[in-house]
Amino acid sequence: MRRVVALALLLLAAAAGGWWYATQRPLAVPVAVPANDVPVTVFGLGTVEARILSRVGFEVAGTLTEVLADHGDRIAAGEPLARLNTASQEARLARAEAAMLSAEAQAQRAEAQRERAEALLAQRQATARRRRELANRNVGSLEAAELAETEAAAAQADLAVNRADAAVARALQAEAQANLAAERTALAKHTLRAPYDAIVIARQREAGAAVNPGEAIFTLIAPDSLWALAFVDEGRAGDIALGQPATVTLRSRPGRPVRAEVVRIGLEADRVTEERRVHVRCLACPEMPVIGEQAEVIIETGRLARARLVPENAIHGFDGATGTVWVIEQGRLARRQVRFAARLMDGRAAITDGLPEELPVAIRVGPGFAEGRPARAVPAP
Repeated sequence: MRRVVALALLLLAAAAGGWWYATQRPLAVPVAVPANDVPVTVFGLGTVEARILSRVGFEVAGTLTEVLADHGDRIAAGEPLARLNTASQEARLARAEAAMLSAEAQAQRAEAQRERAEALLAQRQATARRRRELANRNVGSLEAAELAETEAAAAQADLAVNRADAAVARALQAEAQANLAAERTALAKHTLRAPYDAIVIARQREAGAAVNPGEAIFTLIAPDSLWALAFVDEGRAGDIALGQPATVTLRSRPGRPVRAEVVRIGLEADRVTEERRVHVRCLACPEMPVIGEQAEVIIETGRLARARLVPENAIHGFDGATGTVWVIEQGRLARRQVRFAARLMDGRAAITDGLPEELPVAIRVGPGFAEGRPARAVPAP
């Protein structure tokens, strides 16, 4: 009997010891250590793009005779890229030049006829005045005076006709000049030139091919217009502003980030992925970009002078701005509602105020956590 009682007491003592060890022993709780000058960053995944990208081609149809550039070439504004066969257009230009010469000759002839008509009118008007004066003095006949006046009136009408003919000739000359300018412009369009200083990133057609108006021959980009298009989670994009520093890491160059800055923030979010479009411009772009290459973008939205960083999985009811954390108060666990200044890219949230700095904040929550349980702070691993 004594043995049974002793065994029972031993079991009770073991159970009490186990209960105390599981529920009452002081827990070793890792706590947040204050950090200085904490950068607040957000992450976005996107691609390398060019703000100025042009698919250039001819404005007229024809057959390619020369293709003077290839992908990777750097070209200056106005430099020829390709040429079309110009034989038919040169013939049209020669015809327009001949028409221009003919119109100039017609205008000169009409002008000469106008000058002759003016001289003839002046001579007949003078004759009519003299004969009228003689008739008035009864020296000459009245019939001769009237005939001279009729001839002067006819000369006046002839002058009006010649002036109209000269005006028509000048109009035809202007039309011929316009046609000549149009044919010269059409001939110039048979040479494709670079619209700006550019890099050729694609060449779509080769010599001998027949091309249609507007068909792309080259794809060009302006080298100083490179940027990265990053898609950033809406929940973390609220503090992004123009001019903020950023880094861009290309997939082909891991571990070699490039400095950049935010230059455009999209005003329309993606309704499916709930992301915002943010463009960052590199400050030291790669020599030969690859449009469409995947890029990782990290944007620094601010810095915290001093903060305690708590993982989000150690925060209860976290809504992005507030939540409940475990603290050690007078040697026992307690829960405190706090407001967070920022969320970091690594999944931690920053506490900058609202809690005394000497009040430890748990960064890891265990199964034995309960309010009032004894606890002691240990350095975070």
